[in-house]
Amino acid sequence: MTSRGVGGPGGTEEAAVPRTSAGLLMYRRRPDGLEVFLVHPGGPFWTRKDDGAWSIPKGELSTGEDPLRAARREFHEETGMHARGPFAALKPVKQPGGKIVLGWAFEGECVPEHVHSNTFRMEWPPGSGTEREFPEVDRADWFSLDAARRKILKGQRDLLRQLEDLIQA
Repeated sequence: MTSRGVGGPGGTEEAAVPRTSAGLLMYRRRPDGLEVFLVHPGGPFWTRKDDGAWSIPKGELSTGEDPLRAARREFHEETGMHARGPFAALKPVKQPGGKIVLGWAFEGECVPEHVHSNTFRMEWPPGSGTEREFPEVDRADWFSLDAARRKILKGQRDLLRQLEDLIQA
């Protein structure tokens, strides 16, 4: 979940355009239906959150970066795995905070317990002056589409609908 900002004379400023992330929605076929692979964000803010907290592996684009290349990079950074296509483009979705998510679906397989993520540093607890390191992703799992609709962030639910439409076509 790489971040970007536009540096200004007074520090970091947000760009006037909406922030954009790119990610991959991995799925697999099972006798009882499709399953999708989702990740749970690491760090202290997400520790006790479950339903409505999971995401596709994704991260913010850098200026001029190829979106699919960024999605594949983020997938690797957040899972330790290399995604192999073919990749099917999904329509962008807008999350409630305004961030645009570009997504690609691909069929794949993995063992969630083998996922390992990059880390980030932050002051924790706030105001303590102590900086701690946390994984960007603290766990991952496969979910049926019904379960995934409960687990995934509200702003990414349409990616699941698009995947269903894509598979049925």
